[in-house]
Amino acid sequence: MTNVRVFVTQLSGERLWGTETSLPSELQIAINVNLLGFERKSSDLVEAPFIFTVGFTPSVAQINIKGKAQATGDKAELDKIMEDSKNQKPPPAIVVQAVSSIAIAEAIVLSKTIGVPPPLPTFPMPQEPSKSKPDTRYTA
Repeated sequence: MTNVRVFVTQLSGERLWGTETSLPSELQIAINVNLLGFERKSSDLVEAPFIFTVGFTPSVAQINIKGKAQATGDKAELDKIMEDSKNQKPPPAIVVQAVSSIAIAEAIVLSKTIGVPPPLPTFPMPQEPSKSKPDTRYTA
């Protein structure tokens, strides 16, 4: 089984919108996770530097998080990760998810610090069940 550890090495957050002006009501937030390739550190360790960015439209702020993810596991699993990386295949979901979950937590703290909305997914509002008339048909 592959085990992933995430280390954050740099955090930056910048508010580009004036503090005296309220933020726009329509704001789009885009999240991008880039794993910059995998490097074999030992027979049971593979490392991948990453950059996690949060962009806002209109451009009210930007958040950047850099670090490295280390995957440990058996040699066969790590060989597959290295082979897939060499063949330009997508990185393993377990690594992307580990990086994303750690970086999103840091981005939420940074967004609060600089006074912009956090990069959270939006959930649709629950709708009340339709109030239809009860079925008054009877069958025998």
